[in-house]
Amino acid sequence: MADTDNKMEKIVSLAKRRGFVYPGSEIYGGLAGIYDFGPRGVELMNNIKRAWWKAHVYDKENYFGLDSGMFKHPRVWEASGHVGGFSDPLAECRECNTRIRVDKELANVGVVADEKMSIEEINALFDANRESIACPKCGAKNFSEARAFNLLVKSNLGDFTSDGGEPVYLPGEACQGIYLDYKNIVDTMQPKMPFGVAQIGKAFRNEISPRNFLFRTREFEQADTQVFVRPNENKELYEEIKRDRWNWYVNGLGIDESKLRWKQHENLVFYAADAWDIEYEFPTGFDELEGIHDRTNYDLTQHQEFSGTDLRYTDPETGEKYIPWILETSVGLGRMFLAVLSDAYHEEEMDGETRVVLRLKPDLAPVRVAVSPLLRNKSELVEKAREVYKMLKQEFGNVAWDDNGNIGKRYRRQDEIGTPYCVVIDFDTLGENPSLLDTVTVRDRDTGEQQRVAISELISVLK
Repeated sequence: MADTDNKMEKIVSLAKRRGFVYPGSEIYGGLAGIYDFGPRGVELMNNIKRAWWKAHVYDKENYFGLDSGMFKHPRVWEASGHVGGFSDPLAECRECNTRIRVDKELANVGVVADEKMSIEEINALFDANRESIACPKCGAKNFSEARAFNLLVKSNLGDFTSDGGEPVYLPGEACQGIYLDYKNIVDTMQPKMPFGVAQIGKAFRNEISPRNFLFRTREFEQADTQVFVRPNENKELYEEIKRDRWNWYVNGLGIDESKLRWKQHENLVFYAADAWDIEYEFPTGFDELEGIHDRTNYDLTQHQEFSGTDLRYTDPETGEKYIPWILETSVGLGRMFLAVLSDAYHEEEMDGETRVVLRLKPDLAPVRVAVSPLLRNKSELVEKAREVYKMLKQEFGNVAWDDNGNIGKRYRRQDEIGTPYCVVIDFDTLGENPSLLDTVTVRDRDTGEQQRVAISELISVLK
């Protein structure tokens, strides 16, 4: 088995074993493409969201946050093109009924099936390469023709007749809410061009073949920004946004820059001026992490036409009216979570044995610091350790109490969940060595080095 496969298996195993990610509905046999974030996973995810929000709202001028409702008028998805064109090519194995996504299977054998191709064009490629594509379940090469399978997930919200005449959909992407509230934001916030709107929201896709753990799922969150600019004033700001997004992954999340690369879209959709992806080298290879798109005026033009509402921006100084162009950044937070986890995962030698460690940035770690009494059966050590624990918990919040097993096992356990520092209260803390009274041992996750720190200085040292 390839090393990349081994690493993904190890990450999936650690994620469940240490409370990061659980399979959805596992006690009923699971549900493909659905995952639950456990106690440590939700902390890591919240820290990632917090870092993203700070970078995209608090650290920027003229950017506004939004949280739009998931359910939207059915016409929204007609205007956006999702009802007519939001589909993947599906084929079924005639031997075991396993369904495959044809464009991905073609990509695996080196054939590009572009998303803008018609189903007839994809079938022509499929027919020419059938002998190279085997069913992932039974190995047969006997497939049906490819057909377009719409990915929108239907709901019966408000449909009291049950005739399905005007279906409501769960959001196929989160960003449509930004376009719908664009006019409200202009009217209430009076922004000057250019301005941005940031949102973290849920999206649902009826994926044919969910795969690679959190990389492709049926329920996920997207972190999007839509930057509204004057027509034809897009190029310079687009390049600035691209640089900003790259630098944030390196400096904001601590991602290894050598595992990132750019990929430009070769065949643009008709309305786009440019489109690039930031790709990350996941354990399964390089694949899309985030998209940065120059969408011109397509989205607001479509919603103006379908809704009948004037969505032109009026320049407050000149009175000029125009439909703004949009520069978009969009990333699935599950993919970002997986990239952070993959990048942080290391196996290395320490003290003569192999350890697994997550080298997470301290601000991202689900536990900022773990506090331990040297011995759990010595009441005086436990009492003092609880004092230190309460003090640190009041300051940092995400502080763990760990008295299970010997100190070495505690260190290894905390290394596996990425805890940057372990604080140990020992007999010197109590004054066995008078010169070390009211000091503790602070152990660094990455180096394994330990230092004595006065309790009175502990918070400032950890910060």
